[in-house]
Amino acid sequence: MSEWIVGRNPVYEVLRSGRREVYQLRVARSTNEGGHLSDIFQLASRAGIPVERVPRQQLHGLGSVHQGVALKASSYPYAEITDILERAEKLEEPLLILVLDVLKDPQNVGTLIRTAEAVGAHGIILPYRQTATVTPAVVSASSGASEHVLISQANIAQTLAILKEEGAWVVGLEAGDEAQPPGKIDLSGHIVIVVGSEEQGMRRLVRSSCDFLMELPMRGKVDSLNAAVAGSVALYLVWGARNYRGK
Repeated sequence: MSEWIVGRNPVYEVLRSGRREVYQLRVARSTNEGGHLSDIFQLASRAGIPVERVPRQQLHGLGSVHQGVALKASSYPYAEITDILERAEKLEEPLLILVLDVLKDPQNVGTLIRTAEAVGAHGIILPYRQTATVTPAVVSASSGASEHVLISQANIAQTLAILKEEGAWVVGLEAGDEAQPPGKIDLSGHIVIVVGSEEQGMRRLVRSSCDFLMELPMRGKVDSLNAAVAGSVALYLVWGARNYRGK
Protein backbone atom coordinates (compact mmCIF):
# COMPACT_ATOMS: atom_id res chain seq x y z
CA MET A 1 0.00 0.00 0.00
CA SER A 2 1.07 3.58 -0.62
CA GLU A 3 0.07 6.95 0.78
CA TRP A 4 0.79 10.63 0.22
CA ILE A 5 2.89 12.50 2.77
CA VAL A 6 2.59 16.28 2.49
CA GLY A 7 4.43 19.25 3.95
CA ARG A 8 8.11 20.13 3.76
CA ASN A 9 9.26 18.83 7.14
CA PRO A 10 7.35 15.51 6.93
CA VAL A 11 8.51 14.88 3.36
CA TYR A 12 12.08 15.78 4.25
CA GLU A 13 12.11 13.43 7.25
CA VAL A 14 10.62 10.54 5.25
CA LEU A 15 13.37 10.94 2.68
CA ARG A 16 16.10 11.46 5.28
CA SER A 17 15.18 8.41 7.36
CA GLY A 18 15.13 6.04 4.40
CA ARG A 19 12.74 3.65 6.12
CA ARG A 20 10.04 3.67 3.43
CA GLU A 21 9.92 2.92 -0.25
CA VAL A 22 9.34 6.17 -2.13
CA TYR A 23 7.71 6.30 -5.54
CA GLN A 24 7.17 9.90 -6.57
CA LEU A 25 7.70 13.51 -5.51
CA ARG A 26 5.25 16.20 -6.62
CA VAL A 27 6.13 19.87 -6.26
CA ALA A 28 3.84 22.76 -7.07
CA ARG A 29 5.04 25.04 -9.85
CA SER A 30 6.50 28.38 -8.71
CA THR A 31 6.87 27.06 -5.15
CA ASN A 32 9.04 29.14 -2.82
CA GLU A 33 12.47 27.50 -2.54
CA GLY A 34 12.83 28.14 1.21
CA GLY A 35 12.74 25.67 4.08
CA HIS A 36 13.82 22.12 3.33
CA LEU A 37 12.85 22.20 -0.35
CA SER A 38 16.42 22.23 -1.67
CA ASP A 39 17.29 19.36 0.69
CA ILE A 40 14.24 17.45 -0.55
CA PHE A 41 15.38 17.85 -4.16
CA GLN A 42 18.89 16.65 -3.27
CA LEU A 43 17.63 13.57 -1.42
CA ALA A 44 15.17 12.73 -4.18
CA SER A 45 17.93 13.05 -6.79
CA ARG A 46 20.28 10.77 -4.86
CA ALA A 47 17.56 8.14 -4.50
CA GLY A 48 16.48 8.37 -8.14
CA ILE A 49 12.95 9.42 -7.22
CA PRO A 50 10.89 10.90 -10.08
CA VAL A 51 10.01 14.56 -9.52
CA GLU A 52 6.93 16.06 -11.15
CA ARG A 53 6.08 19.77 -11.26
CA VAL A 54 2.32 20.20 -11.06
CA PRO A 55 -0.25 22.99 -10.65
CA ARG A 56 -0.68 23.79 -6.94
CA GLN A 57 -4.36 22.85 -7.00
CA GLN A 58 -3.42 19.24 -7.83
CA LEU A 59 -1.92 18.95 -4.36
CA HIS A 60 -4.98 20.25 -2.50
CA GLY A 61 -6.64 16.84 -2.46
CA LEU A 62 -3.55 15.14 -1.04
CA GLY A 63 -3.41 17.07 2.23
CA SER A 64 -4.57 20.32 3.75
CA VAL A 65 -1.16 21.80 4.61
CA HIS A 66 0.97 20.57 1.75
CA GLN A 67 3.24 23.66 1.43
CA GLY A 68 3.60 22.82 -2.25
CA VAL A 69 5.18 19.40 -1.69
CA ALA A 70 3.79 15.84 -1.67
CA LEU A 71 5.56 12.49 -1.57
CA LYS A 72 4.08 9.14 -2.55
CA ALA A 73 5.55 6.49 -0.26
CA SER A 74 4.85 3.05 1.16
CA SER A 75 2.79 2.80 4.34
CA TYR A 76 4.40 3.30 7.73
CA PRO A 77 6.87 0.52 8.71
CA TYR A 78 5.87 -0.61 12.20
CA ALA A 79 8.56 -2.15 14.38
CA GLU A 80 8.48 -5.16 16.71
CA ILE A 81 8.76 -4.92 20.49
CA THR A 82 12.10 -6.73 20.23
CA ASP A 83 13.39 -3.95 17.96
CA ILE A 84 12.63 -1.40 20.67
CA LEU A 85 14.33 -3.46 23.38
CA GLU A 86 17.35 -3.99 21.16
CA ARG A 87 17.66 -0.26 20.52
CA ALA A 88 17.85 0.50 24.24
CA GLU A 89 20.36 -2.33 24.75
CA LYS A 90 22.54 -1.16 21.86
CA LEU A 91 22.60 2.39 23.25
CA GLU A 92 23.30 1.02 26.77
CA GLU A 93 20.55 3.21 28.18
CA PRO A 94 17.75 2.62 30.68
CA LEU A 95 14.64 1.69 28.75
CA LEU A 96 12.15 4.46 27.97
CA ILE A 97 8.95 3.49 26.18
CA LEU A 98 5.78 5.48 25.64
CA VAL A 99 2.48 3.57 25.53
CA LEU A 100 -0.58 5.30 24.09
CA ASP A 101 -3.72 3.54 25.26
CA VAL A 102 -6.39 4.20 22.60
CA LEU A 103 -5.71 7.87 21.92
CA LYS A 104 -7.94 8.88 19.03
CA ASP A 105 -6.85 12.39 18.09
CA PRO A 106 -4.12 12.35 15.39
CA GLN A 107 -2.85 15.71 16.63
CA ASN A 108 -2.31 14.33 20.15
CA VAL A 109 -0.61 11.21 18.85
CA GLY A 110 1.61 13.23 16.52
CA THR A 111 2.59 15.64 19.29
CA LEU A 112 3.51 12.78 21.62
CA ILE A 113 5.54 11.05 18.91
CA ARG A 114 7.45 14.29 18.36
CA THR A 115 8.18 14.68 22.07
CA ALA A 116 9.16 11.02 22.45
CA GLU A 117 11.63 11.35 19.60
CA ALA A 118 12.99 14.59 21.05
CA VAL A 119 13.82 13.04 24.44
CA GLY A 120 15.27 9.87 22.93
CA ALA A 121 12.52 7.39 23.81
CA HIS A 122 13.42 3.97 22.47
CA GLY A 123 9.95 3.26 21.18
CA ILE A 124 6.22 3.88 21.23
CA ILE A 125 3.51 1.24 21.50
CA LEU A 126 -0.02 1.59 20.14
CA PRO A 127 -2.90 -0.87 20.50
CA TYR A 128 -4.23 -2.73 17.47
CA ARG A 129 -7.70 -1.18 17.54
CA GLN A 130 -9.67 1.91 18.58
CA THR A 131 -6.67 4.18 18.18
CA ALA A 132 -5.15 6.73 15.86
CA THR A 133 -2.40 4.96 13.93
CA VAL A 134 0.55 6.42 12.03
CA THR A 135 -1.42 7.93 9.16
CA PRO A 136 -0.20 10.83 7.01
CA ALA A 137 -2.10 13.16 9.37
CA VAL A 138 -0.10 11.82 12.33
CA VAL A 139 3.16 12.08 10.37
CA SER A 140 2.30 15.71 9.68
CA ALA A 141 1.35 16.39 13.31
CA SER A 142 4.69 14.90 14.41
CA SER A 143 6.52 17.12 11.87
CA GLY A 144 8.07 13.91 10.52
CA ALA A 145 9.43 12.70 13.88
CA SER A 146 7.48 9.46 13.35
CA GLU A 147 10.08 8.49 10.73
CA HIS A 148 12.89 8.38 13.31
CA VAL A 149 11.26 6.60 16.25
CA LEU A 150 10.30 2.93 16.48
CA ILE A 151 6.54 2.48 16.77
CA SER A 152 4.90 -0.88 17.38
CA GLN A 153 1.31 -2.11 17.49
CA ALA A 154 0.59 -4.74 20.13
CA ASN A 155 -1.77 -6.02 22.79
CA ILE A 156 -1.06 -3.42 25.47
CA ALA A 157 -1.72 -5.48 28.61
CA GLN A 158 0.33 -8.43 27.34
CA THR A 159 3.15 -6.13 26.25
CA LEU A 160 3.27 -4.40 29.63
CA ALA A 161 3.69 -7.82 31.25
CA ILE A 162 6.63 -8.55 28.95
CA LEU A 163 8.23 -5.18 29.68
CA LYS A 164 7.87 -5.72 33.41
CA GLU A 165 9.69 -9.03 33.02
CA GLU A 166 12.45 -7.02 31.34
CA GLY A 167 12.77 -4.98 34.53
CA ALA A 168 10.72 -1.91 33.59
CA TRP A 169 8.46 0.01 35.95
CA VAL A 170 5.12 0.89 34.36
CA VAL A 171 3.94 4.41 35.24
CA GLY A 172 0.41 5.39 34.24
CA LEU A 173 -0.66 9.04 34.10
CA GLU A 174 -3.79 9.57 36.14
CA ALA A 175 -5.21 11.93 38.73
CA GLY A 176 -6.84 10.64 41.90
CA ASP A 177 -6.28 9.40 45.42
CA GLU A 178 -4.04 6.50 44.35
CA ALA A 179 -1.78 8.67 42.21
CA GLN A 180 1.59 9.94 43.44
CA PRO A 181 3.47 13.12 42.48
CA PRO A 182 6.57 12.70 40.29
CA GLY A 183 8.94 13.32 43.20
CA LYS A 184 7.73 10.13 44.90
CA ILE A 185 8.57 7.87 41.93
CA ASP A 186 12.09 6.93 40.81
CA LEU A 187 12.05 7.67 37.08
CA SER A 188 15.76 7.05 36.48
CA GLY A 189 15.56 3.31 35.72
CA HIS A 190 13.73 1.33 33.04
CA ILE A 191 10.46 3.22 32.62
CA VAL A 192 7.28 2.76 30.59
CA ILE A 193 4.99 5.81 30.54
CA VAL A 194 1.32 5.07 29.79
CA VAL A 195 -1.00 7.81 28.53
CA GLY A 196 -4.71 6.99 28.47
CA SER A 197 -7.35 8.13 26.00
CA GLU A 198 -8.50 11.74 25.83
CA GLU A 199 -11.92 11.12 27.38
CA GLN A 200 -11.75 7.99 29.51
CA GLY A 201 -8.09 7.60 30.43
CA MET A 202 -6.51 4.16 30.66
CA ARG A 203 -8.61 1.06 30.18
CA ARG A 204 -9.18 -1.03 33.31
CA LEU A 205 -6.77 -3.87 32.46
CA VAL A 206 -4.05 -1.45 31.39
CA ARG A 207 -4.49 0.60 34.56
CA SER A 208 -4.22 -2.50 36.73
CA SER A 209 -0.97 -3.37 34.95
CA CYS A 210 0.70 -0.17 36.16
CA ASP A 211 3.21 -0.31 39.01
CA PHE A 212 2.62 3.36 39.78
CA LEU A 213 0.01 5.97 38.98
CA MET A 214 1.52 9.43 38.59
CA GLU A 215 -0.33 12.72 38.91
CA LEU A 216 1.23 15.92 37.61
CA PRO A 217 0.87 18.69 40.20
CA MET A 218 -1.16 21.72 39.16
CA ARG A 219 -1.84 25.08 40.78
CA GLY A 220 -4.06 26.82 38.23
CA LYS A 221 -7.82 26.99 37.85
CA VAL A 222 -8.20 24.17 35.33
CA ASP A 223 -8.30 20.64 36.70
CA SER A 224 -6.60 18.65 33.94
CA LEU A 225 -4.06 18.76 31.13
CA ASN A 226 -4.48 17.71 27.52
CA ALA A 227 -3.26 14.12 27.00
CA ALA A 228 -0.45 15.23 24.70
CA VAL A 229 0.73 17.91 27.13
CA ALA A 230 0.63 15.57 30.13
CA GLY A 231 2.48 12.83 28.26
CA SER A 232 5.09 15.29 27.03
CA VAL A 233 5.70 16.62 30.54
CA ALA A 234 6.07 13.06 31.85
CA LEU A 235 8.61 12.18 29.15
CA TYR A 236 10.70 15.20 30.06
CA LEU A 237 10.49 14.29 33.74
CA VAL A 238 11.96 10.88 32.91
CA TRP A 239 14.72 12.39 30.78
CA GLY A 240 15.46 14.91 33.52
CA ALA A 241 15.74 12.08 36.06
CA ARG A 242 18.52 10.74 33.80
CA ASN A 243 20.29 14.12 33.80
CA TYR A 244 19.31 14.70 30.17
CA ARG A 245 21.65 11.97 29.02
CA GLY A 246 22.60 12.24 25.36
CA LYS A 247 21.73 15.95 25.15
